[in-house]
Amino acid sequence: MSQSPQFLFDFGSPNAFLSHKAIPAIEKRTGVKFEYVPVLLGGIFKATNNKSPAETLAGVKNKREFHALETERFLKRFGVKPYTWNPFFPVNTLNIMRGAVAAQLEGVFEKYVEAAFHHMWVEPKKMDDPEVAAKALASSGLDAAKLFARAQDADVKAKLMANTQSAVERGAFGSPTFFVGKEMFFGKEQLREVEEMVSGR
Repeated sequence: MSQSPQFLFDFGSPNAFLSHKAIPAIEKRTGVKFEYVPVLLGGIFKATNNKSPAETLAGVKNKREFHALETERFLKRFGVKPYTWNPFFPVNTLNIMRGAVAAQLEGVFEKYVEAAFHHMWVEPKKMDDPEVAAKALASSGLDAAKLFARAQDADVKAKLMANTQSAVERGAFGSPTFFVGKEMFFGKEQLREVEEMVSGR
């Protein structure tokens, strides 16, 4: 019997974006739906003393090149298109991640996730600028003003904090992180193992 996998994501991670693009085909092959869990990557980094790959790869001979090779393999294996580098990286994702929780409560979560990832990594914008983010999400057919207003509510802020804290307690140190039951997988390359596990192979 397969277990529903969880995908812990933050829009600021290009590898989370690539995972998001690969997931629909995995869902189709396995008949299993992924549960998307919004977390705050900055909060996870702070709690675990971690840094982004952009920082950890800096100045390390051959490591960045290997990561690029790994990404090429991933794109071929899962048949997804590469992301467009966001020139405003790193983007503070606090408001758009709170917006994701608000979108869950407002019943427009899937549409919001697709739009936010699109405006981060397909047509990249400065998504930590409230006006830019609101305009971008509105152009994708969302009521951005309503969602960002809802995002300021205490229950929304608390939910994102709880998701993030829980992720760290379960062993997460970055995004994308996947859980199948109590089994944790980190990084987009682990999606193949996630698929194997939910397929019962």
